[in-house]
Amino acid sequence: MQNAVERELEVKLVLSPERSVPVPARLSYFTDDPYAVHITFHIGSEAPVHWTFARELLVEGVFRPCGHGDVRIWPTKAGGQGAVCAALTSPDGNALLEMPSTAVAAWVERTLRVVPPGTETALIGLEGALTELLTPLPADDLWPSDPWSQDEPQDGEV
Repeated sequence: MQNAVERELEVKLVLSPERSVPVPARLSYFTDDPYAVHITFHIGSEAPVHWTFARELLVEGVFRPCGHGDVRIWPTKAGGQGAVCAALTSPDGNALLEMPSTAVAAWVERTLRVVPPGTETALIGLEGALTELLTPLPADDLWPSDPWSQDEPQDGEV
């Protein structure tokens, strides 16, 4: 069964140090994808913009700078209030977002209560999938023990 932890919030798309625009967004966390967080931005276009990245980045980014490459997150102050900044980079462009730290921290805490750190692998069924993958099937007995041994040339053969 999939559980979801979601939160609607308004983030600020930073255009310059003096100017930002509000953007409605939704933070989503799903127990069937326990290592990831999803952010959907509703920017007024036909389709919303979706980003998915490691939950660990957001957990750490609430407290200290983290990440590199496509996703970087760090805590800061904006307008006298605590904020979490996220710098997102893709081939389609770059975005700098400010999110209210109180809302983000509370949402992250909810995800950690639903799936505590270190328990994620139990939810994705990795052990069961590996067992199923590595369990011999009855058809496996039909293969000779070394199907290629007859194909290799012996010493002196070409």
